[in-house]
This record gives sequence, C-alpha cells and structure tokens, in this order.
Amino acid sequence: MKYLSRQACVMLLGLAAMSAPALAQEFRVGFVNTDRIFREASTAKAAQSKLEQEFSRREKELAELGSSLKAGSERFEREAPTLSESQRGQRQRQLIEQDRDFQRKRREFQEDLNARKNEELQQVLERANRVVRQVAEQERYDLILQEAVYINPKHDITDKVIKALNASR
Repeated sequence: MKYLSRQACVMLLGLAAMSAPALAQEFRVGFVNTDRIFREASTAKAAQSKLEQEFSRREKELAELGSSLKAGSERFEREAPTLSESQRGQRQRQLIEQDRDFQRKRREFQEDLNARKNEELQQVLERANRVVRQVAEQERYDLILQEAVYINPKHDITDKVIKALNASR
C-alpha cells in the first residue's frame, strides 16, 4: 500500500509518541505546504507564465468576440422597434447563433486551459515530491505530511523545499 489514510497516520504518530521516550525523540516528522509551493516556487511561476503565453491569444479573441456580441445585442435592442418582423427574427437568430458559438468557444477554451494547467501542475508536483524526498533523506525525517489540520511551524519544511526547488532549475 503506497499511501496511508489520515487515521492510520494519526494512529502511527500516536503509537510513536507513546513509545519509549528515546524512540519518540528519534521519530522526525515534517510538513510541506503544497499550496505554497504552487504559489512561490520558481518552477510553478514558470509554468504559470508558460500557460499565460500559450492561452493569451485565445483569451483575447474570446474577449473580443464577447464584446462584439454585446455590442450587437445592444444595437439590436436600439434598432428593434424600427425593424420589420422578418428583419427582427433574422437578427435574433444571428445573435442566438453568435451566442452559441461564443459559449462553445469559451467552454472549449476553459477545458483546454484546465487540461494544460493540470499537466503543468502535475510536473511541478512531481519535481516537488522528488525534492521533498531528497530533503527528507538528507535530514533524516521519518514522515513528511502534505496535509494537516494543524502543524507546529517548527515542523514545516516548505521553505527548504522551495529553496531546493529553485536551486535545481
């Protein structure tokens, strides 16, 4: 079994703490805040910049399409009273079709962006996990947690991991 449940980790920590005092002193626990790594590590910032560059053109096109659709809708609202019934119907159908096209493109954009973001974050996480293992081995930690309800700051090794990640670029 690769990962332990939270309850199993708590039980293991409890057993370790209740063991002989000498044994409890040797058991080292560390904590890593992955959210901070995603915000502060240079690899995460580079991934974010890469995504922004990759998707900025499409995002700009979507914004322009949205503005055009809004302007067309406002123009229709102003001109509707002076249009014939057939002209009104035709313009409404055009606006509805433009809106469908806009919604489809926006949905595709969001799906593509989310997929690429997940890919990039997965790569950052894999690198971070390798660095966490290195730090844990070098400093002889027995257990490194990535989620906790509370952690004493003296056990937080996030700064060390970010520093090592930034140095390994």
